[in-house]
Formats: sequence, C-alpha cells, structure tokens
Amino acid sequence: MKIAIIGAGNMGLSFSKSFLKYELVKPENLHLITRNENKISKISEEFPKSKISIADEVSELDADLIIIAVKPQDFQKAAENFKFNLKENQMILSIMAGIKIEKIQNLLNHKMVVRAMPNSPTLLGMGITGYTAAEGISFSQLINIERLLNSTGRSVYLENEDLLDGVTALSGSGPAYFYYIIDAMIKAGTEMGIDENLSKLFVKQTMLGAYHLINNSEKNLEDLIKDVASKGGTTEAALKTFNEKDLKQILKEGILNAEKRAKELNG
Repeated sequence: MKIAIIGAGNMGLSFSKSFLKYELVKPENLHLITRNENKISKISEEFPKSKISIADEVSELDADLIIIAVKPQDFQKAAENFKFNLKENQMILSIMAGIKIEKIQNLLNHKMVVRAMPNSPTLLGMGITGYTAAEGISFSQLINIERLLNSTGRSVYLENEDLLDGVTALSGSGPAYFYYIIDAMIKAGTEMGIDENLSKLFVKQTMLGAYHLINNSEKNLEDLIKDVASKGGTTEAALKTFNEKDLKQILKEGILNAEKRAKELNG
C-alpha cells in the first residue's frame, strides 16, 4: 500500500511512525506533505527513506490512501489550492475534527471518504479512534483502514457520523481534561509543602494505579469511590467540596461545549 499524508504535523507523523513500526507501509511508499518549508529537514531526518514534499509543489499523488491531517480551519483553503486530481480508486482518510464526510466529498469532488477522530496518545500507540465511512466503501476496504488505525491503539467503527463530534469532545479532547485535573492536583501538593517533582510522582503514580484498578475491578465507579471515601474521612471532605462546587456538572458542560465547537468547525 502507498500512503500520502497531507499535513505532516504531530498527528500525521505519529500515524506515519505507527505504520512503519508495524510494517504496514514501506518507508519508500510513504509520502509526507507539509506546508511549512522549515519542517522539511527535520521530517527528512526522522523519515530518511520517505518522500517529503511542500504542499504547493505536489501536482500528482501516487498513493492508494491519502490521509488528510490539516487543521480543520485550514481545510477549505487547502482543498481549493490542491494542484493534483484524485483518481477514482484512491481512498481518503480524514482525521480532521468536525469536518463532515459530505463537505470533504464536495470540496475534493471525491466519494471515497473515511472520517476518523484519533487522540494524542496515538503518539505512544495507546490512542483510541472513532471512525465512520461514506456509502460505497466495501467491508474489505474498511478492514484495511482499521488495521492502520489499530496500529496507533484501538479503533471503534460508528455507523452514525453525528456521534463523531461527541467522540471528538470525549476522547479527542479528553487527554487535556486529565492533564488539567492532574495539574491542579500537583499544584495542591506544592501548596501543602511537597516538592514539585515529588508531588508529580505522587499524582502520576496515583493516576496510573487508579487506571489499573478501574480496568481490573468488577466494581462500578461509584463503588470504587466509596472504597476510598470512608465516612468522616479525608476523601469525603474533598468530595464534599467538589459536590458543593458542582465540579461534575462543570466538567460535563465543558465536554458538551467541545462537541458544540466540533459541530461549528464544519461551517
């Protein structure tokens, strides 16, 4: 399979590394395309056997799969400036937030589109990606796409494209929510006099342990909370403050606003 990636930023390059790591594409069959000339030398160092191009100079794309990884705000302008024509049998995989399949089809005048929403842990092969496809794409073609997506972590097929905006808000943006909470916990530690590096260690290991408990316990989240929060204890005091400030509702409202923004990106 020959793969071209338009938008060789963090996500595009992390996909490239995963494909090469699992030998899903040969280095010489990978074409990385960027708008930024200053990035060429750095990308070339990381991918010495692959083809690297400036977007404005690409007049033909020799690829079975073209991954579009540009910023959603830049897509319309980028699509209008593409100098190449797509062949009927070429597949498009979009990993842009918010941009619907129909808009991609119209701007590229091309029907074969799969839309996916990965998240940043794909950098470590621990991401999760929701994806959906336009009508007319065969089961075998979808299996090939899934193999590629699974090289970056896990993937889930969604029949209803509208759910992808929710996936964007939940898992696409989700890592930042955890970082935000972790940052608050670390800062609370330093306010209590704990050295910052030590505070980071306590919080990160606590997060890691909690993740494994969720994954390995048959208890639901409510029961896991009760296991920690003994009556009249320290955890109960913290949870009481969270409930008084309606922290759970604030988090939900933030996530719903992320979904709203995803929908706005389609224009």
